[in-house]
Amino acid sequence: MAILCRYGPIFRTSLVGDDLIVSLDPEFSARVLQQEERAFRIWYPSSFMRVFGADNVITALGPLHRHILALMLRLFGPESLRLVLLRDVQRSARAELRSWLARPDVEVRAATSRMIFGVTARKLISHDDAASQGSLWKRFDACTRGLLSFPLCVPGPAFYKCMQGRKRVMKMLKQQLGERRNAASEREAVDFFDVVIDELDRPGSETSENIALDLLFLMLFASHETTSIGLTAILKFLTDNPKALQELAEEHESIQKRRADPDSEITWAEYKSMKFTSHVIHEALRLANIALVVFRKAKQDVQIKGYTIPQGSKIMICPSAAHTNPKVYKDPSVFNPWRWKMESHQWRYHGVPSGAAIS
Repeated sequence: MAILCRYGPIFRTSLVGDDLIVSLDPEFSARVLQQEERAFRIWYPSSFMRVFGADNVITALGPLHRHILALMLRLFGPESLRLVLLRDVQRSARAELRSWLARPDVEVRAATSRMIFGVTARKLISHDDAASQGSLWKRFDACTRGLLSFPLCVPGPAFYKCMQGRKRVMKMLKQQLGERRNAASEREAVDFFDVVIDELDRPGSETSENIALDLLFLMLFASHETTSIGLTAILKFLTDNPKALQELAEEHESIQKRRADPDSEITWAEYKSMKFTSHVIHEALRLANIALVVFRKAKQDVQIKGYTIPQGSKIMICPSAAHTNPKVYKDPSVFNPWRWKMESHQWRYHGVPSGAAIS
């Protein structure tokens, strides 16, 4: 069997203290992801794991992992998206855009991050971050800056500030969970705290308070960070492509014209009809690569493409290699949302979804 070389699309390197196999080969990367839970498991560098917590969903395996994901889907699944989240996001987006009119300039990534975080915080813990001048969002923003830094927890470096932010957030979440649990009564779940309390009080539950708190932290972090980067990328690409912007505007204007009340809230049918909007989103995600890297660890010796991946090997997959593959995408560096009209360019065949970064 071949050994991994220093040069080429598959090679070895070191990142923040971990020896890694890096894959820029789309076929190799796809094989690794396809064998998850069988030959590979989710793994992240120590800087990630210390920030997200030892009991987060990333470390959960098998039935526990699936159970935790099922809990998340109770408030963030397709049914909730259709009935609640779609309109919540629209209201927040309208309010955020109106606030831009009074500003001389806007830092788009930070503004969209705060907006999405506000929606998520209300849904998860019934927290109004705008009322506290974005104090909770600022702590999570500090965590973002230290994720891939060297895990040296002494005053000064980005990782230290990151861990201090996590410490303050976890203290607040633990206090709120305790208060809500003591005051809990028989009622329908209105936020994720309610879902967590029901689960903790269920006889035989495998979910501990630490697992629940780490899950809340991870969901608050992950739900807004990648989304804000994606929205910022979309705005940038549309600014540089007037033709795409015009077609997108025409699609949305045509929906408004069909309404009895042009200012009414978006419906699920309208959302599903936005074909060109979905093409713009897919193309922006392809080029922006908001999930910059995906990590896995070999559970056993694995043979892929003539290489032997020894048990315990840590693998870093770079989705951009698949998303900019010239064998799949013509002019891969060009923003071209119309390419997604072609059946051969379906995301499920050639893309690494952003959710793979945290799942």
